[in-house]
Amino acid sequence: MKDFFYAIQDLFVNVLFAPYDALRALELENWFAANTVSWIFLIIGFVAMIYWMKQLKMFNDNNEEDKSVSSHSFL
Repeated sequence: MKDFFYAIQDLFVNVLFAPYDALRALELENWFAANTVSWIFLIIGFVAMIYWMKQLKMFNDNNEEDKSVSSHSFL
């Protein structure tokens, strides 16, 4: 049973965390290159927010939103 847990440790430390170790070593050389994944997610989020705002403006310009005081019939 002890070997099973050592195998799990070996899998995580030497295989699954290897990209994180590479990023940690790269950060000492170039901070911007080490954070490329963060920059990509930031750009994706910014583009999604712009798309969302354009869609909200489109629906607002078409007056498709119900702006009455009670939004539900049971109120």
